[in-house]
Amino acid sequence: MNIRPIKSEADYKLALKRLEEVFDAPAGTPESDEADILGVLVDEYEKKHFPIETPDPIEAIRIRMEELQLRQIDLVEVFGSKSRVSEILNRKRKLTVEMIRQLTKRLNLSPELLITDYQLAS
Repeated sequence: MNIRPIKSEADYKLALKRLEEVFDAPAGTPESDEADILGVLVDEYEKKHFPIETPDPIEAIRIRMEELQLRQIDLVEVFGSKSRVSEILNRKRKLTVEMIRQLTKRLNLSPELLITDYQLAS
């Protein structure tokens, strides 16, 4: 096992290649331990160099609706009416505190994500 910190793109590519080779190693073997350590190193490098931005509240709602195979009509109970659902999802109206509470329960989204500020459509 020759593990080093990942400091460059070349190091990253080498680590990915080696991780692919040892990924399915049987548990308890040195190769399995190496895969665990390489996984942590690769994850940290990717977090630092390829950050994924958190979606804004409306994007998060849309993503979660897709995951749960929900349609706009399914959120009427949260927003109060079909037109209100449309206004929110089309960024013509901001979410209220009560809507955020309901969405947290209905879609299992974090309140911290839903209270993030976002721009309304012009």
